[in-house]
Amino acid sequence: MQTDNRLLDDLARVASGALGALTGVRDELETRLREQFERILGRMNLVRREEFDAVHAMAAKARAAQEALEARVAALEARLATPGEPASRPTPRRPKRTRPASRPPKPIEPL
Repeated sequence: MQTDNRLLDDLARVASGALGALTGVRDELETRLREQFERILGRMNLVRREEFDAVHAMAAKARAAQEALEARVAALEARLATPGEPASRPTPRRPKRTRPASRPPKPIEPL
């Protein structure tokens, strides 16, 4: 047996409308909060994730290059420290250039 009660129907409609209104208020509140957070973060002068990742990759590459150079220098220093081997080839010296001796001026012949 079903009763026709207008009061319950009206209450259901009001509750449904209130729920829709609350959903709209929630969406508006989320939008406003998101805008406020973006404004605050914009003033904090933070770095974006993409920029951070790019700089991080550059730093890792530079660190690897530095470690390779350190190993190379250590190997060269070890080679120089070995007493049996010649440290390095002596650089040949060029003889000093000298200017040619100046010639005495030719005497002027009378005409």
